[in-house]
Amino acid sequence: MVVVTLQRNKCIGCNYCVELAPAYFRMSKKDGKSVLLHSEEKRGFFTLKIADNAQFETCELAAKACPVKIISTKLI
Repeated sequence: MVVVTLQRNKCIGCNYCVELAPAYFRMSKKDGKSVLLHSEEKRGFFTLKIADNAQFETCELAAKACPVKIISTKLI
């Protein structure tokens, strides 16, 4: 299982995550920040659990491209 976490309040709206993992990220039209689709929010952190381990590389690319390092991925 892949766990993706986004600390949305620190997002600068660069759009790299959307370009690299469009199935999981979108840009909000309201505030221009990234949204982790289908995630659950807890204390400012948005978390998504993906059952398909093959998606780890896609999400990891988005995390590495983030200039403010607010996306994390891990395999559990």
